[in-house]
Amino acid sequence: MNFEHIIVEQNEVATITIHRPKKLNALNKATIAELRQALTDLNEDTTVKAIIIIGSGDKAFIAGADIAEFAHFSEKEGAQLAANGQHLLFDFIEELETSVIAAVNGFALGGGLELAMACHFRIASTNAKMGLPEVSLGVIPGYGGTQRLPQLIGKGRALELIMTAGMITADEALRIGLVNHVVSQEALLEFAKNLAKKITKNSTVAISHAIKAVNAGFKDGTNGYATEIEAFGSCFGTNDFKEGTTAFLEKRKADFPGS
Repeated sequence: MNFEHIIVEQNEVATITIHRPKKLNALNKATIAELRQALTDLNEDTTVKAIIIIGSGDKAFIAGADIAEFAHFSEKEGAQLAANGQHLLFDFIEELETSVIAAVNGFALGGGLELAMACHFRIASTNAKMGLPEVSLGVIPGYGGTQRLPQLIGKGRALELIMTAGMITADEALRIGLVNHVVSQEALLEFAKNLAKKITKNSTVAISHAIKAVNAGFKDGTNGYATEIEAFGSCFGTNDFKEGTTAFLEKRKADFPGS
């Protein structure tokens, strides 16, 4: 499928490049819809074991949302914008069965940082700058930023970052746990791919259960421990479990069938 705002490379480790260079890869409705479609397609392709999201160029991952699209929205339209975005893309990424890694190359601001936070984990280039500047526009993060940022870095740090509308460096993001690794921009994509390849060696079925169980612990009204127990038990009925345990006992590397 051809896209206007993203480039998809469909391999075992797939890559989605957000490509709106004149807008520093800012998110608009069309880009959100394309990302949803691409992620759906890749998740349904059993040959794809991990997905990397990166921005085009060397300046920005995603420099935020396209403000021109919603500057004149009403209260109702604003609430609907946030609800649609969370449902269509941000919650969808967080709950995707296939591993999603954000390779943050440059600015990740507003909706860009929110998208990175929805991914299962993040790697940043040394020149990356991250922040949620929404309050400087008279609004707040609306794509899950007020929820995911405290989960990742703690309430106090999250409130400071949101209320000051400031930006932090990649090194600071690493120090507070917002990103897992910081590497040079030249090495970023290759580093992400090498990390993703380590994931592809393991059971995709087990990984999907692990994602579900970890996410459950952050949802109100959901017992994460109970979800883990159920997911753990479900693994015992899979071919991946049979292959993994048999390979261990036979002292060989597992060749997971993915079911």
